[in-house]
Amino acid sequence: MDTNASIDPFEYDDVAGRIAFGRGMVDRLGSMLADAGGERALVVCGENVGANSDTMDPIDNGLGESFAGTFDGTTPEKNAEEAFAGLDALADTDADALVAVGGGSSIDVARAMCALYDGGSYEDVRADAAETGMLPVSDDPLPLLAVPTTLAGADLSTGGSVTFSDAGGGGDSSDAGDGDGDDGGDEAVTAAYGDPALMPDALVYDPDLFETTPTGVLAGSAMNGFDKGLELPYSRHANPLTDAPALRGLSLLGSSLPRLREASEGDDPGTMDRIVAGVVCVQYGRATRSGGLLSVIHAFGHGLRAEGVQQGVAHAVMAPPVLEYLFERVDGRRELLADALDGGGSDVGDDGSSDDSDYNDPAVRVVDRVRDVRDGMDLPTRLRDLDGLERDALSGVACVVENDSFLANGPRGLDPTAEEIEEVLDAAW
Repeated sequence: MDTNASIDPFEYDDVAGRIAFGRGMVDRLGSMLADAGGERALVVCGENVGANSDTMDPIDNGLGESFAGTFDGTTPEKNAEEAFAGLDALADTDADALVAVGGGSSIDVARAMCALYDGGSYEDVRADAAETGMLPVSDDPLPLLAVPTTLAGADLSTGGSVTFSDAGGGGDSSDAGDGDGDDGGDEAVTAAYGDPALMPDALVYDPDLFETTPTGVLAGSAMNGFDKGLELPYSRHANPLTDAPALRGLSLLGSSLPRLREASEGDDPGTMDRIVAGVVCVQYGRATRSGGLLSVIHAFGHGLRAEGVQQGVAHAVMAPPVLEYLFERVDGRRELLADALDGGGSDVGDDGSSDDSDYNDPAVRVVDRVRDVRDGMDLPTRLRDLDGLERDALSGVACVVENDSFLANGPRGLDPTAEEIEEVLDAAW
C-alpha cells in the first residue's frame, strides 16, 4: 500500500441523523419521540415481530404513554397497500408519529407512510409513480424513529421503494385504468424514494432486541450487512470519511460474526454488542447524498433475488467468487481490506492457508476471511444447494446483473461482461 499516495478531492453530505446505540436504549424511546416532535406513536412491524413479546414489550414500555398502537402488516414484498393500510391504522389510533421495528422492509414501509402522509389516494399516487417512478413526498413528513432488529444494514440508506401491485390497491381494478399501457394497466409499478427528509429522526440500536430475533433470521441478514463493509472501500465514490467507519466495522464483524449463534442465544453479550456496532459502522458511509457505494456483490445479489433467492443467502454464496473475480482484474484496495479483516482477530482457516505462500497476497487473505465469516454462520456455500434455483436460470441472472445500476459504483477499470458474470455464477454453482 502506497502510504504517500495523494487523496482525491471529495465532498460528503451526511444525512444520518441521530444514532443511539447501547443496551437498554429502547427505554428512552418516549423522550426521543418527544425530541422528534411526536406525541403518540404507531409501531410499524411485520407479523412475526408483532407476535414476539420479547421484542415488543420493551418497545411498548419504552414509549410508555406515547404508545398509540401497533400496525403489524408489513411484509418483505413492501407493497404500497401496506403503507396505505398503515396510514389507516395511524388515523384509527390518533397517532402523529411512527416507530418502525424489525428489518429493512418495515423501515421502508414506514418511510413510505411518512412520504404519503397527507398525500393522495392509492390510485392517484400509483398513476404518478407509473409516470415518474418516484413516490411523492409530503411537505410535512411524520416524525419517525427506527429500531432495527436484523443485520442487513439497510437502515442508513437514503433510498427505498414500495410496489403498487395492481391498479386498484388489491381490490377491483376494472375502472382504475383501461389497460392500454398509458397508465400501467394492472402491471406492478415500483415507486422509489431517496429524499433525505424521509431518513429516521433517530435510529435506535439496542443489542438486547437483536437477541430476541431468531438466529436464522440474523444469519440470513448478516452477510448482506457484512458485504456493505467490503464494498464501500473499493467503490469509485469512496473517500476517507466513508473508509473509516467501513474498515472499523469490518474489524468488528470479521471477529464476531462467526460467533453469531452464541451471541444470538444471549450467551455472549459482548460479541452481540460488537456485531451490532459493526453493522452500524459499515453502513454509516451510505447515509449521504453523494454517489453510490455498493456495487458488484450487491448486483449479483439483485440478480439472484429476481430468481427468488433471499438476499443474505445470495451474498453468502457469491461474495467469495465475486471478490476473486474482482481481485483478478483490479487492485480493489485489497491491502486495506485485508488489514481491516486481520485486525479483527479472526483465526486463519483450518485449511492451513496461513502456511501457504499465496497467503501473503492480501487478496487471498480477504477471500479466506470472508469464507471464514460465512462458514462460521453455517450459511450456504454453493448455488446448487439453494431451493428453487436451476442452473439453466443462470444466464438470465447474468443479464440482470449486467444491467444492474450498482455496477457503475464499482472500482474503476472493472467492467463485467455478461459472459464474465455467467462464469462467476458457474464457479459458484
